[in-house]
Amino acid sequence: MKRVSRAAAAGLSALTAVTLRDLLQREHTLLRNFPVVGRARYLLESIGPELRQYLIASNTEERPFNRDQRRWVYASAKKENNYFGFGTDNDLEYTAGYPVINHRTFGRAVPPSNVHAGQDVKLPCVKALGAARGRAAAFRPDSVVNISAMSFGSLSGPAVEALNRGAALAGCLHNTGEGGLSVHHRYGGELIFQIGTAYFGCRDAQGRFDLGRLKDLVAGAPVRALEIKLSQGAKPGLGGVLPGAKVSAEIAETRGVREGVDCVSPSRHAEFSDPDSLLDWVELLAAETGLPVGIKSAVGDMSFWDELTGLMASTDRGVDFVTVDGGEGGTGAAPLIFTDSVSLPFQLGFARVYTTFARRGLHEQVAFIGAGKLGLPDNAVVAFALGCDLVNVAREAMLAIGCIQAQKCHTDTCPTGVATQNAWLSHGLDPARKSVRLANYIATLRRDLVKVAEACGVEHPGLIDTGSVEILDGRTASTPLSDVYGYQPDWGLPSAADRADIIRVMTAEAPQGGIAPPSPSAAG
Repeated sequence: MKRVSRAAAAGLSALTAVTLRDLLQREHTLLRNFPVVGRARYLLESIGPELRQYLIASNTEERPFNRDQRRWVYASAKKENNYFGFGTDNDLEYTAGYPVINHRTFGRAVPPSNVHAGQDVKLPCVKALGAARGRAAAFRPDSVVNISAMSFGSLSGPAVEALNRGAALAGCLHNTGEGGLSVHHRYGGELIFQIGTAYFGCRDAQGRFDLGRLKDLVAGAPVRALEIKLSQGAKPGLGGVLPGAKVSAEIAETRGVREGVDCVSPSRHAEFSDPDSLLDWVELLAAETGLPVGIKSAVGDMSFWDELTGLMASTDRGVDFVTVDGGEGGTGAAPLIFTDSVSLPFQLGFARVYTTFARRGLHEQVAFIGAGKLGLPDNAVVAFALGCDLVNVAREAMLAIGCIQAQKCHTDTCPTGVATQNAWLSHGLDPARKSVRLANYIATLRRDLVKVAEACGVEHPGLIDTGSVEILDGRTASTPLSDVYGYQPDWGLPSAADRADIIRVMTAEAPQGGIAPPSPSAAG
């Protein structure tokens, strides 16, 4: 009895202390007016996303990825049943802007029609990167689905390792992101090395670009191409800061910066200042490394693209590939105004860039890569119809290795250890096991793309044209994709030679086996 009395007294004392603190503090009016009880409001606010995610929101309400989309990625990654029963949750009759794919009753014979769940098709790119400009190390990517730019520092070491191991299993490319090439990128996956405004991994002690260091870096790693980052969809025109507290010795070594000191990415490049000097730098990098060189950018003012394509059409300089990132793309952290309102969404931005190249007859010489929620089959099909040769996946890849869309990437408290540098949180992520899940997801996405291509009567998603997609205008009307974005016939397709080449490749290859499950020792 005395023990109960002591516990009650201790509880009452604690309650009194909290009440007094709430009454005396001046920061929160709610707590001064409603001590203790008012704290329930802050508790509900803090767990609001979780309440909506698991209890309140419908299957199609949440953003950036709704429950149906996340379920499809999770099930695909785990090789579980990713089918949906009883029909669509989407309101097709009234949703303006909704894409509808036009299947064909009869199409060309498609040998991979025996692809079933668990089987994988490599789906090589229709175009060879760098071939049009004669780069020494030009190559045809083995997969049209690849892993988008996500830096070590933004993601944890185990997460980057899982992505790279998964890229090796899936036979796809892994973009390093602008944070440099770390030890976690060296698990067998082939790389695209991204060069950002701070030149991490290829800079001197003063932070200036160092060509010698770049050449040494790419010579010692499986780097297949270089990508110059001009901007990204979620925060174009912004630089970035990795706080000194997060700049560990490992991150400092990878980026070529000082440990424990704020790591700053400027908003603009120092090596060039306009499209003309950009092309000079592109040609310098290509000549010195032999690698294909491309650019990545969000889309806003079109004058840059007009000038760039004008120079490419009138000189012997040019980029080998263009990565267009949509405004709906993700980021570790950005001001709300940038994530919500700066840069065009993918379809609109990509179509404007692609038609700018097409009007000057350059679209067949450049490989086009799309990014911004294109790891979902419906979005990817529209991207291919618009002229994409490759699609990059970022947040979908994060979901595949365990992300639960907690949206805490900017707080260093990611509960699944994906987007954090907290050692305790990241140690729970098993790279070997998660890499298999990533490879399963990529294999499933490729398989679904092949099946949709078959439905459209062609052998490869890169051969789907704008005539295969219509955009709903509401309940009673729709507009062909070509009319929506002002495409001319065949603008969304590769050259006739590339088309013939990829048909030959696809008809000669049999479906590959599925991704093997992890060994018992890799289980986590």
